[in-house]
Amino acid sequence: MPPAPAEPSWKTGDVVRHPVKPEWGPGTVVSALATTQDGKPCQRLNIRFGRAGLKTISTAFAPLERADTPASPASGGGGGGKTWLDHAEAGNPAERMAKLPEPATDPFRTPLQRFQATLDLYKYQDTGGSLIDWATAQSGLADPLAEFSRHDLEAFFQRFRNNLDQHLRKLAPEAIRADSAGVRKLAAEAPAGAHNTLRRLNIGR
Repeated sequence: MPPAPAEPSWKTGDVVRHPVKPEWGPGTVVSALATTQDGKPCQRLNIRFGRAGLKTISTAFAPLERADTPASPASGGGGGGKTWLDHAEAGNPAERMAKLPEPATDPFRTPLQRFQATLDLYKYQDTGGSLIDWATAQSGLADPLAEFSRHDLEAFFQRFRNNLDQHLRKLAPEAIRADSAGVRKLAAEAPAGAHNTLRRLNIGR
C-alpha cells in the first residue's frame, strides 16, 4: 500500500501565502529548519511577507499555501510579473473585489465555521491601513494602490460590506439552528464592525 502523501516541504526562495492572514500578502521563505511538534515532523520557517515583514512560522500550526507572486512591492504597472488583474477572468474588478472569500461561503464547511469566517471579515474598515489590508487580502496584490485609486478602493469596500451584511443576515438563522450557543459566543467576540448587524438580528448585545 503506498504511503500517505507527505506535507509540503518548503525551501528557501519558495513563495507562500498564510491562509489565515491573507492581508499579509505573499511571502518569500528566507530559511527553513526541519523540526518536530508533538512527535510529528514539521518545519520552522522564517518568511518575509510583503505587508507584514519577517515572521517565524511553524508548519505544525499554519498550513501554508503556494503563491505565484513574490513578496516584493508592486510597481506602477511595469515589470514582467503578472498581477491579479492580469489573471482575472471575465468580469470587472468591482465585482471581484465585492465577492466574499471562500471560507465564509463554502457549503462544505459547517454553518458555525462559515459564521465565524464571516464575522472575522468585519475586522476591516474603510479607512487608513485597514482599507489597504482588506484590498490586499481581496486582490492578492502586494500594493493595491499601484492598481487602484483610494476612491476606487473605498467604493469597492462599500459593495463588499453590503454583500457581507446580506450574507450574515442569511447565514445567521442557519448557524443558530446548528449551534445557538456557539453563535452567541462568537457574536460576543465579534469585531466592532459586526455589532450593528448582529443587533438587528437580535444576536449579541
